[in-house]
Amino acid sequence: MPGIRGIKIRVMASGVFDILHTGHIHYLTEAKALGDELVVVVATDKTVRKNKHEPITPEKMRLEIVQALKPVDEAILGRENDMYGVVLEIKPDIIAIGYDQKFNEKDLEAEIEKRGLCVKVVRVGQYDDDLSGTRKIIKRIIDWHTANMLGYKE
Repeated sequence: MPGIRGIKIRVMASGVFDILHTGHIHYLTEAKALGDELVVVVATDKTVRKNKHEPITPEKMRLEIVQALKPVDEAILGRENDMYGVVLEIKPDIIAIGYDQKFNEKDLEAEIEKRGLCVKVVRVGQYDDDLSGTRKIIKRIIDWHTANMLGYKE
């Protein structure tokens, strides 16, 4: 979808992408459909620890995996102290946020505008299937392991 007067529309998306699953794929596919170029910001290990949990896969591995995905044109590591710094670096036209990300679209737009950029923030739709979340996958593995290890003797 070429932008106005042939100018490319740059979309930015962000996330942890700890254990890649179909929810991530749908999020990034929807984000890419909003423009011409998709830049994905992968959270650093330090940020994940601070805001969510101990990451299962290290940041460099998550970055490499995200970069290899078909909808992604570029993947970069996030910044640890100022999330708006990476936005100013990328200068997106649109920021796509996941349905479950704890941001308010209008608040984000206002904060970014204070920093001199005009960016539209779009929340992508929810995708839900049996294993569309990292926590769901971990629970399934634990349940499987528990069920299969009952009665196991070395």
